[in-house]
Amino acid sequence: MTTYSGFSTVNRIKKFRVTDFDLVKQDLNNHFNIRKGEKLMNPEFGTIIWDTLFEPLNEETKAVIINDIKRIVSYDPRIAAKNVTVTQYDQGLRIDLDLIYISTNQSSRLAIQFDQNAKNTRTL
Repeated sequence: MTTYSGFSTVNRIKKFRVTDFDLVKQDLNNHFNIRKGEKLMNPEFGTIIWDTLFEPLNEETKAVIINDIKRIVSYDPRIAAKNVTVTQYDQGLRIDLDLIYISTNQSSRLAIQFDQNAKNTRTL
């Protein structure tokens, strides 16, 4: 039984309908593609991660990023974050996020790259 249903053209050729956990992950990825302060009439929406890409990744910066990720995940009552890992690579940051889809207790790892040379995140 499908609880949530949506539409997405991201990485899709013919089937644009997205449901349940896949829809939640797409919604979360969309949220991560908005810088905090970019959304009209809602300056608290979005992430600070894009603004930290050129900062040194020390423990303080990691803690700020992890708190931001948890804040974003908490916006969506359909999911919960279990573990969050932040690692740096040559061109940006990689976020590994263990998610739990609450209605089915299904879990999944979401890996997202924030690349200094890209305008959007890349889900791995």
